Amino acid sequence: MKIIVDGFGGDNAPAEVLKGCERAVKEWGLEILLTGDEKKLRAEAEKLGVSLDNMTIADAPDVIPMEAEPTSILKQYKNCSMAVGLDLLAKGEGDAFVSGGSTGALTVGGTLIVKRLSGIKRPAIGTIIPCKGGCYLLMDSGANHDCRPEMLRQFGLMGSVYMKRIEGVENPRVGLINIGTEETKGRELEIEAYRLMKDSDYNFIGNVEARDVPLGGCDVAVCDGFTGNVFLKGLEGAVALFMGELKGIFFSSLKNKLAALAVKKDIGKLKKQFSSSEYGGALLMGVRRPVIKAHGSSNAKAFYNAIRQAKSCCENNIVGEIEEQLANEISDEE
Repeated sequence: MKIIVDGFGGDNAPAEVLKGCERAVKEWGLEILLTGDEKKLRAEAEKLGVSLDNMTIADAPDVIPMEAEPTSILKQYKNCSMAVGLDLLAKGEGDAFVSGGSTGALTVGGTLIVKRLSGIKRPAIGTIIPCKGGCYLLMDSGANHDCRPEMLRQFGLMGSVYMKRIEGVENPRVGLINIGTEETKGRELEIEAYRLMKDSDYNFIGNVEARDVPLGGCDVAVCDGFTGNVFLKGLEGAVALFMGELKGIFFSSLKNKLAALAVKKDIGKLKKQFSSSEYGGALLMGVRRPVIKAHGSSNAKAFYNAIRQAKSCCENNIVGEIEEQLANEISDEE
């Protein structure tokens, strides 16, 4: 299996990318195809003492800035590390692509370079988030700010397939994020999406309020990308606040420090459970080959886990399964 990795995608590239790739190669025997400025990648690897065994490099001199217009990946930055990687993926030079670069550019590139699956209205980013008793998938977490009801219906289908194939949930519960659980709640988008999702073949459980999602209210939480991104960042802030306040309490007195020692192992488990580096990245669903969006601030461990996720998507044929389920839904409608 060969995974293509954007060597200059993310705030900590290329150093953390290289370290994450080295670990993935050693543990799984994967082939890695790095994209980026070859001289800089080789120099950084030598500086860090990172072995490039089982890694090849496709020279890509440019890097697309995070603030660049997403569509500029198609012309102005067509020779950037992300665009070259996506082009290689589209040509079958690798099995999956991982990047910590611009979400907007990756979405545009995935859609127009790798191309959408037949019948997919818009690809969406599915982010795995820990919750009480396990985890759930947030669909869409930022690819599409404006959505139509039929797009939300497809997000539910793709998310259901992912949770079943990758996370092993037998019959994933798909919920529509809304301001209330009643069928008539929400904007026109949610009201019409509810009607469409209710008639789908997957396990749609109705509306779920945002406060219930982290408590295990559903396995797939569906919403438009604007709502999803606000939800995700609000959650990240709440977790950071909670962990910071907890640390402050434990270090506020000698008595509390002693108490902290007693629960140090459990606190460590909690911190690990909510660490984004444990999940690695988010899958851009609805394109013809697996494209993984790693967090922009990913460290080596996060890149390693993003590559693990790409490997799992290939092994479980997630793209083929989505394509098959989509064809079944279209057949049912006809």
